[in-house]
Amino acid sequence: MKRIASIQDISCLGRCSLTVALPVISAMAVECAIVPTAVLSTHTMFPGFISRDLSDQLLKDFLDMDSSQIVTRHWKSQNVTLDAICTGYLASPLQTEEVCRFFDLLAGPDTLLFVDPAMADGGRLYAGFGPDFPGYMRRVVARAHVAVPNVTEACLLTGTPYRETEDLSWWRDLLRRVADLGPRYPVLTGVPFGPDRLGVLALDPDTGGFFDYHTPRVHDHFHGTGDIFSAACAGAMVRGKSLPEALRLAADFTLACIQATCRDPNAPWYGVEFEKALHLLPGLLEG
Repeated sequence: MKRIASIQDISCLGRCSLTVALPVISAMAVECAIVPTAVLSTHTMFPGFISRDLSDQLLKDFLDMDSSQIVTRHWKSQNVTLDAICTGYLASPLQTEEVCRFFDLLAGPDTLLFVDPAMADGGRLYAGFGPDFPGYMRRVVARAHVAVPNVTEACLLTGTPYRETEDLSWWRDLLRRVADLGPRYPVLTGVPFGPDRLGVLALDPDTGGFFDYHTPRVHDHFHGTGDIFSAACAGAMVRGKSLPEALRLAADFTLACIQATCRDPNAPWYGVEFEKALHLLPGLLEG
């Protein structure tokens, strides 16, 4: 069975990050090994949420080669291999550095490095991040084989003023700037293709060509959709799908999750009800 290591936070209440990645990746018949970067009492849409950064208690201990109890050494002693390492929400600048060390220690020559620089949305950084944080995240994005920032994150990573536009040429220029940071395959998520379509835009560095795919736009905000998209896309790639195929699968699955959630007017606050759509993943993989 294929194996993905997912490095991101875990929220005790609310569907996002590891509480999404673990079941979605597992439903794709891929083992999901987890490395929690922080524990949150709820997802960040709840007022007054409490966050515990695990850098000194967990991730740093994983990578401290002077310690006799590190997970990396144990994994290596057991000949553990990783088909992909996926990163999401990282709680501090220190964690961006430690994730790069994690890549160095555990990524093999065929390990996919999939980076979701989850740090911002709607034109601004998430609560708790200072203005210097995008600079630290650039180091992680530069190591990625596939990087999937949303439009706000792409602007922050490249120092581009945020704007809302349907001018596809502007989005292509922004994606080229992301490519200049170093990821092999840069992808923009949440790109508007007209007033009622939303999708992804990817750049093939070998040909300079663009790939886009979009689905009907649901005019509401749903927490955790980016985490669902990333987990489904990475899982599909590990299962042998090409990047365009994986992007289509992830977009279709994310839309199905949103549509299932829309049927419950009280659901969006707690995150997208992806559980109602998990049964679709085997069919999407076969398609």
